[in-house]
Amino acid sequence: MSTIAIVGGGPAGLMAAEVLSQPGLEVHLYDAMPSVGRKFLLAGIGGLNLTHAEPFNDFVLRYGSRQPEIESLLNHFTPQMVRDWARDLGIETFVGSSRRVFPLEMKAAPLLRAWLRRLRSAGVTFHTRHRWCGWEANQALKFSTPDGEILVHADAVILALGGGSWAKLGSDGAWLPLLAEQSVVIAPLQPANCGFQVLWSEYFRGRFAALPLKSVILSFTDATGKSYQKLGELMITVTGIEGSLIYALSAPLRDTINACGSVTVYLDLVPDKNLPRLVKELAKPRGSKSMANHLRSRIGIEGAKAGLLREYLSATEFANPELLAAAIKTMPMKLIATRPIDEAISTAGGVCFESLDAQLMLKTMSGVFCAGEMLDWEAPTGGYLLTAALASGRAAGLGALAWLQTGKNFH
Repeated sequence: MSTIAIVGGGPAGLMAAEVLSQPGLEVHLYDAMPSVGRKFLLAGIGGLNLTHAEPFNDFVLRYGSRQPEIESLLNHFTPQMVRDWARDLGIETFVGSSRRVFPLEMKAAPLLRAWLRRLRSAGVTFHTRHRWCGWEANQALKFSTPDGEILVHADAVILALGGGSWAKLGSDGAWLPLLAEQSVVIAPLQPANCGFQVLWSEYFRGRFAALPLKSVILSFTDATGKSYQKLGELMITVTGIEGSLIYALSAPLRDTINACGSVTVYLDLVPDKNLPRLVKELAKPRGSKSMANHLRSRIGIEGAKAGLLREYLSATEFANPELLAAAIKTMPMKLIATRPIDEAISTAGGVCFESLDAQLMLKTMSGVFCAGEMLDWEAPTGGYLLTAALASGRAAGLGALAWLQTGKNFH
């Protein structure tokens, strides 16, 4: 009987275990944490976003420069197949107004419990509190456990160790030097779907942190001259900005900061009003009204939006309807850095696809496959991350299965 060792108990590792849990194979899954699926459960706190219901041709565009590699995985585990898989576990899903797909219960825990029951029933053995520490002689896997160090021999290995965000949940990137020692080409990990730092004044930070900027258009030009524009919602933080709008653009924003040292974005605070209308409304006499009341009653500017105007504009600009209107339509904001990688929702970088064969096996290590977020790809939130992680775990599992069945004679 062939023995499989899967290192990492996130979605990719669990999906690989599902593929491999069949007669003739002994599957052992190892995880450093006290329980598996911790980041998966965290993702479900706000309502587990399993996948997205947009057309497949649009779906695959979300993977940027790695679209060809991820699309080849998704062709064999499509967003619809993710929904079918969940249904097979007893979890019905629905499509939200944004076309995002969620479990009816809006929770991750029921799905994970059903999944683990099925895996255990299929014979998968789980080993928690087992931290992988690399290889010993003759490719034995070395684990640190509460009972001391152990060595594990396996006929095939699947590494699904995650990226570098939310280290307290298990994805700490400690695997990078272990694979680098094996001549695996690795792109440096970087934050993705992350917040950005802005130098707020003490007054603004203290007054407006944790308040939203709803229905704004963010635009900017990257280091190559490509322009971006997107409507959405931001959140003011003590250190800068975050939220769905900034996450959707985090990759080009991050890359522009890497190339130029900073990036200036422009916010349209009232997308539903054109500049001439703003000038007309702002020029109307305000009588005894305060400027704050004038902005609120005439154009609906209040809260954090009004605070931004005070943060960036001089008294002279405030008193001039043309200058004030122009600022409301194109409010400049300088982003000076990403927030730390451990705060990011996900990471970019990791094991380069050029280090892998078509079955996701390392070219420098026969019988060792990689899957999940530890691969060099990224995507925005919206179900794209989880779908690709599941698809890659399935592909790695099938790759290991084929490798074993063909007598370990392909690369």
